[in-house]
Amino acid sequence: MPANTAEKRDHQISNTASDFADALFDGLTKGEKSIPCRFLYDAKGSDLFEQITRQPEYYPTRTEAAILKTCAPHIVARSNPNTVLVEFGSGSSLKTEILLSAFNHLAAYIPLDISQAALDDAVGRLNARFPKLSITPITADFSAPIDLPEEFSDHEHLGFFPGSTIGNMAEADAIALLGSMRETLGKNGRLVIGTDLVKPLDVLLPAYNDEAGVTAAFNLNVLRHANRVIGTDFDLSKFRHESIWNADKSRIEMHLISLTDQTIRGLSKPITISKGEHLHTENSHKYTVERFHHIAETAGWTPTEVWTDPSNLFAVHDLRAS
Repeated sequence: MPANTAEKRDHQISNTASDFADALFDGLTKGEKSIPCRFLYDAKGSDLFEQITRQPEYYPTRTEAAILKTCAPHIVARSNPNTVLVEFGSGSSLKTEILLSAFNHLAAYIPLDISQAALDDAVGRLNARFPKLSITPITADFSAPIDLPEEFSDHEHLGFFPGSTIGNMAEADAIALLGSMRETLGKNGRLVIGTDLVKPLDVLLPAYNDEAGVTAAFNLNVLRHANRVIGTDFDLSKFRHESIWNADKSRIEMHLISLTDQTIRGLSKPITISKGEHLHTENSHKYTVERFHHIAETAGWTPTEVWTDPSNLFAVHDLRAS
């Protein structure tokens, strides 16, 4: 672990305590209680999510990686010499290595992530594997437009947003994010983005209710995160995890269900939760290719190519700024 990484992470989390408390109180005082999904990903939650991606039921990560290995040469062939690769929410940058291995003419790789620790770890690994590659990390929240380094202003910018994260957002928010990415990448920008596809429930539901219980631990961890950061007194043994399919909204919903009547303290006032009441923690929208293309076009992108796996579980799209 690089020097001061733990201190940096703790500082970042402490800076979100007030935001977390306000958002949690707001979500738990609504008629349908909820917790914003961004708070699932503290250090422990991020580690649990990495474990989820290795579960046999969880198809998205391995399927997208296989697609990228197939389509990477085509993505490179569509790119101008001296392209700059910009990754939004780069995290561990593991899938990025598939693209980096295919390119032989990148001007630079710019990973964007809110976590300095994640950037430090990824850049150290990539520098060792690609010693000739120029890497310029930027610590930033990619949900707003970002000014990229001026030295690359004349280069084509190729955005990369794998992992179907776009599916965690409501449609209006997804359109807004895609529009923001378009502004960051510029008028000649391109975006390679992953989306999860609509599929049979016997494949979909087990991916969010794995037999080993890792997804359940990930979901419950948001309560532990609240206890540690805010000082609430959630008893994790009094909740159970459940993921359900909402057909009307074409999405998986993750919920924590209260096993008893209980009162939560530690916020600005006590919160009463009834037995059987749901805390809605995350959505994961599943698209058809046509539906996602409509969303992308609304945000100012022109779809130019799409690649899927043989079972049509997942899609990787190549978009160009309109």
